[in-house]
Amino acid sequence: EPHRYLPGALIQAVAYAGTTVVPEGESAYQRDARDITGPLDEQIRLACAFVRKNMQVAAFKRAGGGRVDTPQYDMTAVFEAVVNAVAHRDYSMAGAKIRLRLFADRLELYSPGMLPNTMTPESLPFRQAARNEALTSLLARCPVGDDDLAQHRSHIMDKRGEGVPIILARSEALSGKRPEYRMYDDNELVLILPAALPEVRETRDEN
Repeated sequence: EPHRYLPGALIQAVAYAGTTVVPEGESAYQRDARDITGPLDEQIRLACAFVRKNMQVAAFKRAGGGRVDTPQYDMTAVFEAVVNAVAHRDYSMAGAKIRLRLFADRLELYSPGMLPNTMTPESLPFRQAARNEALTSLLARCPVGDDDLAQHRSHIMDKRGEGVPIILARSEALSGKRPEYRMYDDNELVLILPAALPEVRETRDEN
């Protein structure tokens, strides 16, 4: 129970009904919410399960028959994003927690802390730096523990610095839009994953 000793060592996950935190004229603006606590490897699995549960999945008919189910988010990209947030966040920031926000058109993931060394949001796909070496080493020995995600790799981290390129490439391939990293209030790194919206996918199928 790491949050007993580090109060912010948890993931606050919320799924919203619209595209803003409080949609105008809407009273039931949250579809689901959960504070995800426990061992960090379990937090990662539960955060991915939260996204899987709350994202939309669109079904389309193939031209030659049959059905194709297309989710809003690539779960391998979501897994890599949550792993990076848990492994590289700044645990010294008292009370600061990872925030996962699901909107109708995007996923936002906030990770406490400035980027280490001289890294910038733009350099993340090309450079590697670990703030918490002991933690990343432990996660590299932890099994994924999820049959679907374990098809990607057997252990939670691989420490080869491939996570960010995987997030960017797989998300863009699904949604047609490039994910974005940026700093928020100078003390949080935020990742924005665009959702694969039904109207975008329909246009692609017609072409």
